[in-house]
Amino acid sequence: MLEIEAPTDVSCDLSLEAGDVGQGPTLDMTACYSDLLVEYLRQIKVKNIFGVPGGAIEPFFDGVARQQGDEPITLVISRHETGAAFMADGYARETQTMGVCCATTGPGATNLITGVASAYADDIPMLVITAQTALPKFGKQALQDSSSTAIDTVGMFRYCTKFNTLISHPDQFEHAVVSAIMAANTVPKGPAHLSVPSDIFNTRLSKATLVHAGALRQPWASNDHNSQEKLQQALLAANRIVILLGDNCDGASRSIIQFAETFNIPVISGPMGKRWINEKHPLYCGVFGFSGHDKARRLLAEQKYDLLLAVGTRLSELSTNGWAPTILNEKLIHIDSTSQYFNQSSMARLHVLGVLPQLFTHLTQKLSHKARGECWWEADEKKTAPLLPHDERALAQSNAQPLKPQRLFHYLSETLSDQTRIFIDAGNAWAWATHYMQRCNDQGYYRIAMGYGSMGWAIGSSIGSLVANPTAPHVCITGDGSYLMSGQELTVALEQRIPLVMIILNDSALGMVKHGQRLGGAEQIGFTLPVIDYGAMASSMGIESLTIASIDALEQVEFDELFARQGPTLIDVKIDPEEEPPMGERIKGLATSK
Repeated sequence: MLEIEAPTDVSCDLSLEAGDVGQGPTLDMTACYSDLLVEYLRQIKVKNIFGVPGGAIEPFFDGVARQQGDEPITLVISRHETGAAFMADGYARETQTMGVCCATTGPGATNLITGVASAYADDIPMLVITAQTALPKFGKQALQDSSSTAIDTVGMFRYCTKFNTLISHPDQFEHAVVSAIMAANTVPKGPAHLSVPSDIFNTRLSKATLVHAGALRQPWASNDHNSQEKLQQALLAANRIVILLGDNCDGASRSIIQFAETFNIPVISGPMGKRWINEKHPLYCGVFGFSGHDKARRLLAEQKYDLLLAVGTRLSELSTNGWAPTILNEKLIHIDSTSQYFNQSSMARLHVLGVLPQLFTHLTQKLSHKARGECWWEADEKKTAPLLPHDERALAQSNAQPLKPQRLFHYLSETLSDQTRIFIDAGNAWAWATHYMQRCNDQGYYRIAMGYGSMGWAIGSSIGSLVANPTAPHVCITGDGSYLMSGQELTVALEQRIPLVMIILNDSALGMVKHGQRLGGAEQIGFTLPVIDYGAMASSMGIESLTIASIDALEQVEFDELFARQGPTLIDVKIDPEEEPPMGERIKGLATSK
């Protein structure tokens, strides 16, 4: 076994010298490898690291504390490592850069895994740093030993990261850091994991090192011009086209909608893709898939279209209504910036790989002579039908008590500004928000993580996003079940003095379980939660709170004032527990899979 003795003096003075133009500074031989990692993160403009301290990760924390220069990285300490990973996820979404989280060895590392897996499922770039027991202690029953001969945490991370390695020698360190950062930021993006023994963090550099971080910020993209030419020919030959927006349309939404407007093409979206379109746009026909709209389903059900352009979508279960044949057939053209997702559409007529904004801008210019004044669906009475039928509109405008969740989500969509970042947690909030929250914002500020479906994601993610951008309004909508799992993270918002508004859907139940059992004819078991005064819980933590039980009380909430506070606000909303969420199609899918 390779043994590396940690230096006696681990104070490791950090000395930085001016580097070449376009390069970072030189770290001299008084610096440690923890300092090298911190300097790489500084050079790629990381502002915050989210984590929980512990003995083995302490040398990395020391490196953060020793950093010099302008705009130092700030550590944000979460209450649980899963929360740290969720915060790094939210930070990445808001900044459009890489999030960073860290944890100590053993249970610290394993606690991170759920949040890392969630980021992996949603292609969120993240650097995951976990400490490892010192190399001389491997396999000797050291406290929290998580080496390959004990509880193998590197093995655990293997299946939820793009890059995953144990650094077993100091000479591997810099190459591993560069490889991890590049892997996290290469399409498809995702988490990269470094497991670093504490003694290697503390080891002094063997030579002066010039930090080369410029290349790590370069975008990488692929284009298949042959398939793009075939797409143009297919569009010229088609008369009836539908566009399906998926979640991977970041930066492309406006060029796609301009294309749709030019050729008068109806647009639908998946539950996550709806964040890339103004949901009140006249060409938008609603969500197809989980908790979707009948208007979108009927547009595809009759198979009157010639082509379905599925853009930036993984064609997952929730976005395809259980892989319905009305969407997965030979009329499908799958367009994406990463070829990885084409394995879901082997039946497609064509796969097109390209950088989406440039691709759709080029198509609009190239095919402008084909522009039409009428939509092929114009003559159909369903074209002018509202997104919500009469009975659903009545619920969305109801003043009845208990407060209808439909009314709550409709009110929030009408009241909150388009710049509000809205985070939707797993559970019934998914269903209510997908169906009843129709927003005009098309820049992705509606945020939902349906790839892995982790309860509590919205709590941590909204905090990480707000840490990154404390002047933007942020609302987290979570259920009482999720809050009881992860609500302690709200004290991080208190500590950071950031004005997060957290809305709890309080029905004293695991609502999706409860209604899923009812809709599916299952036994009624395991969904009850105690009656809790969440406002009193918030007060015990020094957090401002409101309790809402009626539409009149809801209309009295001054959200702009809450967004101006120097700390979070918890809103305990008591909703009608008997209202059935629009998730019937999902239950049918579960029944057919048994």
